Amino acid sequence: MSDNIKHECGIALIRLRKPLEYYSGKYGSVFYGLEKLHLLMQKQHNRGQDGAGLAVVKMDAEPGKRYIRRIRSNSGSPIIDIFNEIYSALRKLQEKDPSLLKDARWVKDNFDFMGELFLGHLRYGTFGKNNVSNLHPVLRENNWKTRNLVLAGNFNMTNVDELFNKLVDYGQFPVETSDTITILEKIGHFLDESNEKLYRSYKKEGFSKKEISEKIAENLNIRHILKKSSEHWDGGYTIAGLLGHGDAFVLRDPHGIRPAFYYSDEEIVAAASERSVLQTAFNLEVDQVMELKPGFALIIRKNTDPIEQMIRKPGKKSSCSFERIYFSRGNDRDIYHERKNLGRLLAPAVLKAVDYDLENTVFSYIPNTAAVAFQGLVEELNSFSHQLIKDKILANSGNLTPDMLDTVFSTGIRTETIAVKDVKLRTFISQDAGRDELVGHVYDVTYGVVRKNTDQLVVIDDSIVRGTTLKHSIIRILDRLKPKTIVIASSAPQIRYPDCYGIDMAKLSDFIAFRAAIELLKTSKQDYIINEVYKKCKEQETFPKEEMANHVKEIYRPFSAEQISEKIATMLTRHDTSAKIKIIYQSIEDLHLAIPGHPGDWYFTGNYPTPGGNKVVNRSFINYIEGKNERAY
Repeated sequence: MSDNIKHECGIALIRLRKPLEYYSGKYGSVFYGLEKLHLLMQKQHNRGQDGAGLAVVKMDAEPGKRYIRRIRSNSGSPIIDIFNEIYSALRKLQEKDPSLLKDARWVKDNFDFMGELFLGHLRYGTFGKNNVSNLHPVLRENNWKTRNLVLAGNFNMTNVDELFNKLVDYGQFPVETSDTITILEKIGHFLDESNEKLYRSYKKEGFSKKEISEKIAENLNIRHILKKSSEHWDGGYTIAGLLGHGDAFVLRDPHGIRPAFYYSDEEIVAAASERSVLQTAFNLEVDQVMELKPGFALIIRKNTDPIEQMIRKPGKKSSCSFERIYFSRGNDRDIYHERKNLGRLLAPAVLKAVDYDLENTVFSYIPNTAAVAFQGLVEELNSFSHQLIKDKILANSGNLTPDMLDTVFSTGIRTETIAVKDVKLRTFISQDAGRDELVGHVYDVTYGVVRKNTDQLVVIDDSIVRGTTLKHSIIRILDRLKPKTIVIASSAPQIRYPDCYGIDMAKLSDFIAFRAAIELLKTSKQDYIINEVYKKCKEQETFPKEEMANHVKEIYRPFSAEQISEKIATMLTRHDTSAKIKIIYQSIEDLHLAIPGHPGDWYFTGNYPTPGGNKVVNRSFINYIEGKNERAY
């Protein structure tokens, strides 16, 4: 994606199911769990740039010793920062007496981050301050082990105000209104309630207080706690939690909006936001990694086998297609083929845009994450080219000469590496002109491969969201090559609606497709629709979210996707651009063909999987009309 869009977040959970001595004996390292967590976090680095955190729970620790440890960092390289600090402490122990590091019991007692339960988190902050206190894992502490809760997640709730008020109704006095703290306290409330209920029950039966603690640890109903906690949640989420006595869970939202995968055997349970990282970390085949079902939790009890249990009734599966297009790691088997299909399905529109003139067209991609879609496009274009060659040979089968065959076989696809991203430029220049000049050099171009004023240049991008980088950088530098036409092809459809489930696309005014539709309404003298939509949004502003409809769809209704694309091309053409600019977007139909198992397409269609989505999109439109530059949830 040429635009800078942020994503939130990535999780990694590991539960060691054998005594620590087992891993030392089999794998040669008592730090097996920590090392695997490090690998899972590093391989998900694409999901977190602003911060990282790690927590560990030591099972069966003796009273008086800390059994939960946590470390977080918001440095420029947070994963490196965290593990440098951890390994630095380890080196000090090694200098003291290297032989002690082979003693699993001693290491567990003397090394802070040795335990049986690990939880890592990677944050790509979308909103709010990026200070350490905002980073996961978050911790709710208590002197009773079974009331301690460590939480980390990839989530965003649309109804934080409702959830906050529920906490107040419970008699709590929350000191923050963020969804992270609200979710922590919501689960914590029902965790406390379950503890209290079990305590009273066992007390009546005559057990001692010490015995009661052990009985509670054995019999906490994690499924019940999660069912009660999540009853009113509206959003996309994958949430992982550790309890102080050793239980753990991973919970996924009922629509499967956010991803979650896990692997389990007799040695280990591991969960992560991406399947391929589990394959890499544990050398697994694709089919060995399980996808956590929407609405289910993977519940990992201290002394029983892990099990998937339904927490919320699954709704229509709406796992995020945009995540597959851009954010997820492209080395996953299915994602790789999906991205190739996205490029392949663009071929008919691309051929039409260049008037089927392959001889005078150069094909490329920008940025690097669009490379796989580009491969799919080229494969389909090559198929078209081969058919042309076949038709020419058949048409001249009786009159073929060597020169004619040379001409026929010269028909082919011209692919080049056109744009290369340079080092990220930073500037303290406040004047717009100076800043734009530097932004225009974020990418550099390959000179001498495009014939001036003759060739057309096609560049495939993952998606076009705001269009800012395209206008001020990419198109500007591509135009230096003097192509006759520049075609920008997006492997994603037009992004028309804000996200409210964890991706940094919350304001309608940011979207080039929305601004194009508004301009078309004005130039076609249909701007009365803007006022009508505003009125409808205001009228239902106080409705329960379940009764709201997405009225912003009416902004786009008068125009075809092609009309909006043409307007976008005009808006992205600078006054000093020489080439003709054409913009092509993936169709919704072809998106679903390319990514059939992940139908969540609300960015493109406005069909939100939860009621809170309609609430957010209408609020976002109200903010746009009223000039409020703020998030809509």
